[in-house]
Amino acid sequence: MSTIDDFLASWRSHLVAFRRDLHAHPELGREEVRTTERIAELLHGAALSPRVLPSGTGLLCDIGSAPTVGLRADIDALPLTDVKAVDYRSTVRGVCHACGHDVHTTVVAGAGVYLAGLAAQGKLPRDVRLIFQPAEELMPGGALDVIAAGGLDGLERLYAVHCDPGLPAGQVGLRVGAITSATDHVSVVLSGPGGHTARPQLTADLVTALGDVIVSVPQVLARRVDPRSGVNLVWGEVQAGSAANVIPRTGSVSGTLRMLDRGLWETMPALLDEVVRAVAAPYGVDVELSHQRGVPPVVNDVSAVAELTSAAIAFIGPDSVAGTEQSLGGEDYGWMLEKVPGALARLGVRSAGGGVVGDLHQAAFDVDEHCIEVGVRLLTGAVLGPEN
Repeated sequence: MSTIDDFLASWRSHLVAFRRDLHAHPELGREEVRTTERIAELLHGAALSPRVLPSGTGLLCDIGSAPTVGLRADIDALPLTDVKAVDYRSTVRGVCHACGHDVHTTVVAGAGVYLAGLAAQGKLPRDVRLIFQPAEELMPGGALDVIAAGGLDGLERLYAVHCDPGLPAGQVGLRVGAITSATDHVSVVLSGPGGHTARPQLTADLVTALGDVIVSVPQVLARRVDPRSGVNLVWGEVQAGSAANVIPRTGSVSGTLRMLDRGLWETMPALLDEVVRAVAAPYGVDVELSHQRGVPPVVNDVSAVAELTSAAIAFIGPDSVAGTEQSLGGEDYGWMLEKVPGALARLGVRSAGGGVVGDLHQAAFDVDEHCIEVGVRLLTGAVLGPEN
């Protein structure tokens, strides 16, 4: 551990500055041009040769000639306005790193710099590939870009971290099996002839039909599947009408459909279509259903979790590991773990002093930056093994 201690003693401030630079200059999915350039600059400084993905953003970077271990980070931000009063607040209107991807990127970059130094000394036991993935927040996700570019070829193990404001900085949450859920986007558009609110019987009462879809479809779905599958349809956007006395011709509702069960995810499209049309049928409206398939659950491999557990105990401390529950959040890292066995660790980012504000995907989200070195220790330890 003395070597990683020495590295972090000299690099700690550089990694914090790098994270803050990314935080101040966030970019949305498939627009991460500056972010890609900044990562490449850091890696070039460590005598590495990163290559940009064919999609134009994101990078792959090999440490050694035959990588068998991959370290993955997502690099995109969210369409939210940063509301924090800090000097590294987002400078891009309507965009901020509200999910911690700037931390994930810094952790993998920092681990890469340290591992590159070991490789130069002939002390790296396994060759490593750094994966900086674009567009995690877009469905079905930039993980598919990495797979299509051959970014997982030759890998036998894959590791990643995700910020968790529910855990204090200094701890990591680990779980065998599914740790996230399958997540899709759903949109329903109803249409009819429109008419006067005084005579709904002469037309199709579209707003009432839309209201029934909003309320009844989630309830019916919950009664058509095993409750243990964790199906959760939540609407986030509704649009209909422009005048109080006019029944509109169209209306729409959109939301996310999440479930814990991988098998049910495969059969859900047909069931959802059946339920939506059955609920809307009595109103005589036309139905257009858009069901955008998103991401499968992230399923952690038992051996990979054991390796992360050993790495955390050896490189962070004996009390650093905590259990964690399966989340209904979606994460396109699930596509990668269907190709290569690996694991996602929850990285604690909550400050004991109360400095951290906001949950994931909230505009006030921030982290205790001690989490950066914790993440570097975890991923470095996973590559090296506890005996190092």
